[in-house]
This record gives sequence, C-alpha cells and structure tokens, in this order.
Amino acid sequence: MRFRRLLLSVVLLAFGLRAQTVFLGPGSPELHVAGLGWFGEDAPVLRRLPTRLKGSLPTAVWGLAQHPSGGRFRFRTDSTKLTLVATNSDTSTMHHMTTVGQSGFDLYVDGRYRNSAWPDREGLIRREWTLGRGRAMREVLVYLPLYKGVALGRIALDDGAKVEAPSPFALPKPVVFYGSSITQGGCAENPGLSYPAIVCRDLDLDFVNLGFSGAGLGEQPVADALAELDPAAYVLDFWANPSPEVFDEALPRVVDTLRRRHPAVPILVVGPFWFPAEDGSPEAHEVNERKRATARGLVQARRRAGDRRIGFVDGREMISRDQVSGLVDGVHPNSLGFQHCADGLGPHLRGALKLRKAGPIRSR
Repeated sequence: MRFRRLLLSVVLLAFGLRAQTVFLGPGSPELHVAGLGWFGEDAPVLRRLPTRLKGSLPTAVWGLAQHPSGGRFRFRTDSTKLTLVATNSDTSTMHHMTTVGQSGFDLYVDGRYRNSAWPDREGLIRREWTLGRGRAMREVLVYLPLYKGVALGRIALDDGAKVEAPSPFALPKPVVFYGSSITQGGCAENPGLSYPAIVCRDLDLDFVNLGFSGAGLGEQPVADALAELDPAAYVLDFWANPSPEVFDEALPRVVDTLRRRHPAVPILVVGPFWFPAEDGSPEAHEVNERKRATARGLVQARRRAGDRRIGFVDGREMISRDQVSGLVDGVHPNSLGFQHCADGLGPHLRGALKLRKAGPIRSR
C-alpha cells in the first residue's frame, strides 16, 4: 500500500510539473514584441505594417512588410532552457544570403549572441536552447527573420519558470529606420546583424526597421505611415533604390511629411556609401555623387532655415572605399559590412539623441 501511494505521488508530481510548463505565444502578455510598430493592431500576426494601410501602399512594400525584419521577442526569465517552435511557409533561398539570415531566429542572452534556429525543408523551425545553469534571471532577446514571413507556434520554458518584463531601453521611444534592402538587412548572415540591429543593440535602443528591398522609393503613403509612429529619431537611408531624379523629389517630401507631425524629432539623412562600381564606371560615380549632393544639400538648406534637429550622414563613413570587402555582391553588405555601417552611423545617432556613451560600436 505504501508503495502504491508513493507511486501515485510520483505520478501526480510529474503530471503537475508538466502542467506547469510555461508556454509563450505572440499574444502572451509576458512576451514583449519589439520592433513591429503596429503589432497591437494585427496581433498575433508578425508583420511590419498594419492591414488597414494595405490598400494605400505600393504592392511591393506591402509584400515586404510581411517580413518581420527588426522584430524581436524580449523578456526576462529564470528558465534554464528555451524551446522555440515556428513555421515559415516559404523555404526558398537567395543565392547571396544565408538561410539563417533570411528565415531564421537569433538568440541573445544577457546581451550576447548564443545561437540560431532555421527551418527544415518543410518550413518547420524547432530548436531547444540552453539559457544557462541554475535558476537566475536572464535577459532573453530573440530576433525574427529578415526576409521571410514567419508564424510563432510557441516558446516553451522550464516548468514553473518565472517570466518578467524585459529591462527598459536607454530611451522609451524607438529609432525608426527607412530604406532599401540595405536597411532591411540584405545580406546579413544572421537576423541580429543588420546594421540597425547592431547599432541599436550597442546603444541600448529600441528600433523599427522599415527597409523595403528594392522598394524604398519614398512614396507619399509610405511617408505617411512613417509619420504615424512616435520615435526618438528617424534615419532616412533610402538612397539606393530611386534614380537621382526620383530621390531629389522624394527626399524633401518625406522630410516635410515627418516634420509636419514631428517638428522636433531628430532626422538623420544618409547619403550613398561607396560602391566598388564607382571605381570603374564614371556613370555610376556620377549617379551616387548626385544623390550625395541631394542629401547634403537638403540638410544644409533645412539647417539654414532653422531646423537644427536634422543632420547629414555621408554614407562613405559607413562603407568607405577601403571597406568594400564588406559587400557580398558589390552592393549589399555582409555582416562585416554591416558592422562598418554601424561603426559609421553610431556616433551620429548618439549625438542626435544626446547619449553619453563613448567609444567604438561593437556588436555584442
């Protein structure tokens, strides 16, 4: 009889532990979803723009908005393990980018990269990670894919694990980046290695990535969407996609739209970084020089008119002529190139936001 009672107690205890396993989904209040500026409207869908804007946006922009680049899950937990289950309906890959960067997740624990997950041939992502030894509270940060839509099934933690809100950022509002594939993250090897992710991780800032691959053209509906957000700063880095003529027309329109809604928010306007083609083609050099002149000239004119919260960043501070080995195809940065971009942009962003941190930017 005593044996049967002991056996029953063990069974009940085991069942109780299993029943207490902590599961988090995209709608769980303990799971903080960062970087998706309109997540509250369409939750639990992980996308970068809200459904209500679909009819007004360019088709290409809406399609790329399904890629949750810059989206992150954040929380604190004393769990020793984390199991991630997600699905990706598109398992195709681009020739110049890794599956991890396009379709995978990155795990950071207490600010340091730990590991990654990526889909199998059927698009299932399932990965168990060890967070650490013993029950100590840790900061958990999970980056979402850069170039593929994804649906989170669940995040499973230890039985009875504590889950708390993540530590606050250095500033309560995010930095909003607008641009092309370079901004979206093409072609970082990992989701956590786009330049917006690197620089904002180092400066302890939240961010929203509104880079749209091949579709960063500064259209009015996109500018209106940017203005809806309430950011600490804007970084306008959309020089790569438009022609010089389109850029000359679109840049002041975007700045005007943002200024009507946010008269005092810092705006950094980024000019072209160095393309290797500029060494061999006078025409390519002339195109980028015209865009550099447009960006610099607009900022100078606005500052003369009294707008002291707008600044120019010469893209050659992000990728210089001596740093082009950080490009995977002569155009898109690899992870090394994005580190260069973060190193170049970081001091400008730090200054615009009046942050006190000094020293070079380094990805943790």
